[in-house]
Amino acid sequence: MAISISVVLLLSILAIIFVRNCALKFSHALVCGMLGFFLANSSMAPTIHEGLMATAQIVGSLRP
Repeated sequence: MAISISVVLLLSILAIIFVRNCALKFSHALVCGMLGFFLANSSMAPTIHEGLMATAQIVGSLRP
């Protein structure tokens, strides 16, 4: 749960930065957000979630 909130926060901050720098138009950000909601309701959602969780565990287990 904490990882997904962190990812959402990070992606939101990146989208805001891109919109302010005119590298990402507001309509593009809106389409990306809608895509995320549609993906969350699709049959691919569990696979995407498991992939992100596995990646987060791998990154979390790395030691410098």
